[in-house]
Amino acid sequence: MRILITGSKGQLGNEIQELAAAYPNYKFFYTDIGELDITDSREVKGYFAMVRPHVVINCAAYTAVDKAESDLSTAFLINSKAVENLAISAAETGALLVHVSTDYVFDGKSYIPYSETDQTNPQSVYGRSKLAGEEAVWNYSKKGIILRTSWLYSAFGNNFVKTMIKYGTEREVLNVVFDQIGTPTYAKDLAKTILDIIPLSIQHSGTELFHYSNEGVASWFDFAVKVIANAGINCKVKPIMTKDFPSAAPRPCFSVLNKSKIKEVFKIEIPYWSDSVNDCIQRLKLSTN
Repeated sequence: MRILITGSKGQLGNEIQELAAAYPNYKFFYTDIGELDITDSREVKGYFAMVRPHVVINCAAYTAVDKAESDLSTAFLINSKAVENLAISAAETGALLVHVSTDYVFDGKSYIPYSETDQTNPQSVYGRSKLAGEEAVWNYSKKGIILRTSWLYSAFGNNFVKTMIKYGTEREVLNVVFDQIGTPTYAKDLAKTILDIIPLSIQHSGTELFHYSNEGVASWFDFAVKVIANAGINCKVKPIMTKDFPSAAPRPCFSVLNKSKIKEVFKIEIPYWSDSVNDCIQRLKLSTN
């Protein structure tokens, strides 16, 4: 089965590459901006005609949440128009499109975990651009999977875990917000889930929406405390409120995702967030030894 990966140099794309050897029936085509500009519809059509992928996993995204507030055109180009290009070419060639979206499509004002049927109401340019990308899959794809996730981190790239380790070794105190609640999601776990659900997903037509994050609930403060403790860093983590940490883009105060649907449909088990943080930090320690 030929599988095209876009955004292969990002967190999720790199984790898929790490797992690839465990899926010998898949032939992967890894692309990033240097190999395939997904914002160029003609280039996308040409690449699809050459490779004829059975599955496309779109790991490419504009994820600079604060920068997006003043860079709307680029955010929508990558998070929406590029997705439209992929969806159209996937439909023309009969490929399954797996697209990764975000908890930022919600306003964060709920107090119970968000399900796939809950009303979206993004509060930031990033959130609106990602919702537009979801709509592109609904509108243009004949066979699609939309996977919303949250608080993604990995052994690769820039993310919260690496930032906490970096600052924790440089400072005596870290101030981290405690009034934003969600679930950290290990990109390795998400990558494995995507690769595992492909055989069943490719058999169906139409588009389906699923939520995926690790199990459990945490604040950013809880997440930071866990990272600092596991990394063995001598640094105090201090809880602060969102109002004391101003940012250009508003963050959802509550973005816990209900995973009942994906667990029921694909019969998968999802690791607990704290266990996955342990795994990631162990990998980071090994990579620096």
